[in-house]
Amino acid sequence: MSEALQHKRFESFRAFYPYYLQEHKNRTCRRLHVVGSLLVLATLATSLLTANYALLWLLPVLGYGFAWVGHFFFEKNKPATFKYPFYSLMGDWVMLKDVLTGKLRW
Repeated sequence: MSEALQHKRFESFRAFYPYYLQEHKNRTCRRLHVVGSLLVLATLATSLLTANYALLWLLPVLGYGFAWVGHFFFEKNKPATFKYPFYSLMGDWVMLKDVLTGKLRW
């Protein structure tokens, strides 16, 4: 990734998403993101259906934990969350949708 692109300020999510995908080239990293996102959804549903709201504290641990392991140990880069928290969160869910619909290989 070029130095200029790493320091670019994105004006829209549409402009950001190709950068986001570039930061997730490693298949294991993408798989860890998918697992973490699915666990977040399952935990959220369980929490709401059982009224066990203490489970909500697990959401960031599950979501970010799996993703950050993917970045630090497999992708060997810093998560985009550190520079672009909102776009990165959106990217996680769009990437999950792209994987589940077969648009992106996982």
